[in-house]
Amino acid sequence: MTEKTVRIGVVGLGFMGQVHAENVSEFGHEVVAGADLDDGVREEFGTRFGAATYEDFGEMYEEEALDAVAVSVPNKIHEPAVVAALERGLDVLCEKPLAHTLESAERIAEVARESEGFCAVNFHNRITAAAEMFKGYQEEGRFGEVTHVQGNYVRWRGIPGLGSWFTDRELAGGGALVDIGVHAIDFALYALDFPEVEEVMGITRANFGTREDYVDPEDWGMDQADGTFDVEDSVTALIRCANGKTISLEVAWAASQEPTNEFTIRGTDAGATLSLGEDHLRLFETGRQGTDHFVRSELEGDLPETGWAATDKLFVESVASGETPELNTVEQALTVQRVIDGIYRSSEKGSSVRID
Repeated sequence: MTEKTVRIGVVGLGFMGQVHAENVSEFGHEVVAGADLDDGVREEFGTRFGAATYEDFGEMYEEEALDAVAVSVPNKIHEPAVVAALERGLDVLCEKPLAHTLESAERIAEVARESEGFCAVNFHNRITAAAEMFKGYQEEGRFGEVTHVQGNYVRWRGIPGLGSWFTDRELAGGGALVDIGVHAIDFALYALDFPEVEEVMGITRANFGTREDYVDPEDWGMDQADGTFDVEDSVTALIRCANGKTISLEVAWAASQEPTNEFTIRGTDAGATLSLGEDHLRLFETGRQGTDHFVRSELEGDLPETGWAATDKLFVESVASGETPELNTVEQALTVQRVIDGIYRSSEKGSSVRID
């Protein structure tokens, strides 16, 4: 039986919108249309992909015979774009985070529960060789009970588009925590099999983005340095989950240290270390054959597609088959959003907060 060719529309035709369109095309599906407020971006997208373009995504939904949409607009626009698609029964791939606020994320999840379409969220760090190997060994019971995850997503310097919507709380909902910390939270919860989150303690800081002498050697965004910066550029957090499982996080757009996105995962029988997006996994075990000893194993794997390409492939395959994917679900994204909200509340309050 020939797989159905998915007809997809893209909302937000900037970098990530074009990534989704390129991947969908590579996998043999059809980019039918795109929507964006910028005339030049629309023209470029239409020419590149041979797609119809619209200024308004609602008009695109009405005019085009779509099976699904990929939404890659500023976080504040996720809710109207995703909800309008779900209400029409379309399947949706939404960029992370689910929304700019917890309330907005809850509204998306509520509509998704009643929709004929599904909503998936682009947490692309789950589909890598290292992550797949870890989950495979975890399912076999190699680690015993996984009890703690120590996660890092830290840049030496890397405030994106300084002064763009990324650094505007009204549009983004936050700074480093919402942009890259969301990946750290998601992967840590994924490693723990998404336990119930009970309590969060967090501290947010803005030590670099507001400085006139901020140094940006790799030019992440100094061309927009006169814009708004009212968000955090680093976060430290501790997350307590059910059954004594815990997560500690360090997240920073800018910090005075070597960059790292390394995760250490501790279990009662073994542990592991990996970096997000990589294909190497290190295992830490002990043995008593002959004498008590330590066992360090270096594993290397390979996948045909990883990261963005892998999530796009999973999405279009799910749309084509009519089956909701079990990975990157809207309910998992809502849990991540609750943690983000808890970290901000904790930082403002100066103490830990409960997650309801």
